[in-house]
Amino acid sequence: MGSAIARRIAGGGFPTIVWNRDPAKAQAVAADAGARVADTAASAAAEADFVLTSLADDRAVESVYLGSEGIVSGITGGTIAIDTSTVDPSTIVSVGERLDSVGAHFLDCPVSGSVSTVEAGALTVMAGGNQELVSRVEPILAPIAKSVIRVGARGAGAACKLAVNALVHGLNVALAEALVLAERAGVDREVAYEVFSSGAAGAPFVQYKQQAYLKPDDTPVAFSLDLVAKDLELITGLADRIAAPMKQTSAGLEVVKEALASGMGDRDMSAIAVLLRETGS
Repeated sequence: MGSAIARRIAGGGFPTIVWNRDPAKAQAVAADAGARVADTAASAAAEADFVLTSLADDRAVESVYLGSEGIVSGITGGTIAIDTSTVDPSTIVSVGERLDSVGAHFLDCPVSGSVSTVEAGALTVMAGGNQELVSRVEPILAPIAKSVIRVGARGAGAACKLAVNALVHGLNVALAEALVLAERAGVDREVAYEVFSSGAAGAPFVQYKQQAYLKPDDTPVAFSLDLVAKDLELITGLADRIAAPMKQTSAGLEVVKEALASGMGDRDMSAIAVLLRETGS
C-alpha cells in the first residue's frame, strides 16, 4: 500500500523523498517513482513540508515516529505529518502529542481501499484532526483519494477505520461462508459468485475480491490473514474499552485464529474460504 501511495504522489507532480525500514524496498519505489531515497526517517522529514506514512501496525508507527532516528527527531515546525496506518486511536493521540511538542502538526488519515484503489486514485480517506489542516492536505491526497472526509478530532480517523474494517472483515467471513455453502449444496463456484456480485450483497469488496475467491492459488496476496488478525484484535480491544458490543466480529476473530493455527497467516484474507472447504471434509 505504501509503495503504491508513494508512486501516485510522485506521479501527481510532487517532489518526493522516500524512506522504508527495508532499504531495498525504498530503492525499488524510488526507481519506479523518480523519487529520492533518504537515509533515515528523520532526514526525510527534515526536508519535507508534508510527511505521509503508511505502516503495518502500532509498533511500527511508534518506532518510525518516535525512534532515535524517527520523524519527530527530524521534523521541523509547521510541517504536517499524515499517517494512513490502521492503528489504535490511543497510538495516534500519543504520537500526535509528541509532534505537538516540536511544533509540527499531525493528522490521522487512514484509508479505505486496496492497492488497486490507490492506483485508480479512488481511496476514501477518514481524516481526524483540525479542519484547516485537513483542507491544507487535500491537494497532497488528491492523487490517491476520491474523497477526504473529516470524521472528527485527532484519533477519530483511526477509530472510524477500525469500524470500517470491522465491516470489511465481517463481509469477508460472511462471503467465504456463503460461497462454501453454495458449493456444498451443488452450485458451481463461479455461478454462485456471479449471483452474489449481481445482487444486493454485491458491495465493492465482493467485486474486487472475485479472482481471489474464485482462483485462490493463482491470485497474489492483497491483505494477509496475519494483518486481518491484527485489525480484529485492535477492533475488539477498542470495543471492550468503550463497551461496544461486537459479537459477530468476535466470532470472526475466532475463525481467523483457526486459520492462523492452520498455518495460513501469510495467505490472503480470502483464504478463509479455503479453510472452510477443508473443515469437515
